[in-house]
Amino acid sequence: MHFTGRTWRPPYEAHSVIIQATSGCTFKKCRFCSLYKGECFRMSPMEEFEEDLEEIKSYQPYARRIFWTGANPFAMSYENLKLRALTVRDYLIKCQMMAMFASIRDIKDKEVWQLKKLRAMGINGLSIGTESGDDDTLALAGKGYTAADILEQCRKLDEAGIEYYFVYMTGLAGKGRGYHNAMNSAKLFSQLNPYFISVDSLTLFPDTELYRMEQEGRFVPAGEKERLQELQVFI
Repeated sequence: MHFTGRTWRPPYEAHSVIIQATSGCTFKKCRFCSLYKGECFRMSPMEEFEEDLEEIKSYQPYARRIFWTGANPFAMSYENLKLRALTVRDYLIKCQMMAMFASIRDIKDKEVWQLKKLRAMGINGLSIGTESGDDDTLALAGKGYTAADILEQCRKLDEAGIEYYFVYMTGLAGKGRGYHNAMNSAKLFSQLNPYFISVDSLTLFPDTELYRMEQEGRFVPAGEKERLQELQVFI
């Protein structure tokens, strides 16, 4: 198997077959993230992709769910996604779902009819690291999109029938801002249909911009009690 760089999958993909579709991240500007630092975005060559599918087929020929790794494989064009989805179906004839990480930015260049086609080919189950639905928090985190973008792009997924999952990150807004973040995020997410919302909590890693902001006094982390209160408000 051709795994390179940082390879991981969400906990809920524990029983999925794993294949590398891309490596690295197309954005790498989120202020709290260092997962793909120093790693260039790369699409796995089709030759490698097919070799991996051949290997998977030899061990799990009846695999029903496959997870494509990489920070955001959905950033690939419609044509590239289509080619790989159809290739998966050639090798794994029982495959019903191809899941992957995606960003809100990755949906923008795809029309609803294209999303419907991808859904029909088996691309479904997009894990989207929204982290928040509050504009101030999204800007602080350097996400590169707004709450309005989340609403517009995920409504396209709803129309296409593509299942998607959100991430909400407590503590990301900073001290004293958890209530505001929770209220605005809840209002936004309630207008959409994520299959579920997973929750994590901000960790300041030393090689991130948000950590440097904290060291310089430009960001004050929320305490544990405030984070729990924020989660309670969000729920």
